[in-house]
Amino acid sequence: MKLADGAATLSLLSQFEGHPMATYIADINWYLKPGEDFLLGRYSRAHTISFDGGMTIPASASPHVVGKWADAAAVDPEEMFVAALSNCHMMSFLHVAREAGFSAVAYEDRAEGVMEEIAPGRQAVTKVVLHPRIEWEGVAPDAAKLAAMHDEAHEVCFIANSVKTQVSVA
Repeated sequence: MKLADGAATLSLLSQFEGHPMATYIADINWYLKPGEDFLLGRYSRAHTISFDGGMTIPASASPHVVGKWADAAAVDPEEMFVAALSNCHMMSFLHVAREAGFSAVAYEDRAEGVMEEIAPGRQAVTKVVLHPRIEWEGVAPDAAKLAAMHDEAHEVCFIANSVKTQVSVA
């Protein structure tokens, strides 16, 4: 079996004219299993994603998209997208809170993404609502300051700046 070499793509990234601040690598690996029929769509969407830090995770298409051909126990792209937005917001928020002189000791979020049809045959995760719960040591910000810090965190979040999905804090 011959796989296309991604070296050409990587060399293009290294020649990026804007001189990127950083590049990020994710290796995606999927293989047809014996007895599956690719042309009939009867194949597992289970695969792995490996990151440059050494972590490998099981991944799959969403069961909402491909039903029994998905691995429901694996992470799907929609979940990773919602998690990336939540994770980036948290990291940005913790930085903003620290710079404002507030001491966070715990941060939890149950982020929720909504998939909608945006045109016939086209879907997108159009909204992500974050539900952060923060525990403070010492003085906690009042409601107005907390909202302002979330707004600032959203403005500096790299991932939120990279997508057109509506992201809000409930």
